[in-house]
Amino acid sequence: MRPVGRIAVRKRKPNGQRGIAVLISNLLPAEVEELSERPLTRSLDPAKDLLLASARLYGQRGGGVETSFKGDKQGLSLGKRNKKRFEAQHMVMLLATLAHNVLVWAQKWLAATASTVRRYGPLRLVREVFHISGFLLLDAWGRVRQIGLNQDAPLVPLLLSSLQSFVAPAHVAIYLAKT
Repeated sequence: MRPVGRIAVRKRKPNGQRGIAVLISNLLPAEVEELSERPLTRSLDPAKDLLLASARLYGQRGGGVETSFKGDKQGLSLGKRNKKRFEAQHMVMLLATLAHNVLVWAQKWLAATASTVRRYGPLRLVREVFHISGFLLLDAWGRVRQIGLNQDAPLVPLLLSSLQSFVAPAHVAIYLAKT
């Protein structure tokens, strides 16, 4: 386990007040130097150079993690699911994790034949793919045997072959239907 460094950054806000942010990183000074692609020993204070280089690296990141969290929060409506009891909130968090994983897996499966789905984030995947209407036909034992998808849904023609190949091992038929 690596040691964790904490850097407090003070910055003047547009309204004149001072704001404080804390960067937490486990990068070693050599890694910061390598990632920043410039030597850290430019001034008489190498520690200050390290702090500035770390802050610059943080500012250069793409924000992919934050965007992913925002997409999950919107797509899965996580902002509206708070529980008073710790155990219940823990269960909500575990279910949200499962839902996120199902979204990621479904996107990979569907993107095999429908490349447009590859660009979809969680919110768009939920709204445009998971809200396709249709119906299920069950056998006497309650198992799904046929899935009829709304033929008027714009994405259904793109997704049909992916879905058919995905459920083929379970002997489930998927077809276009009027709903």
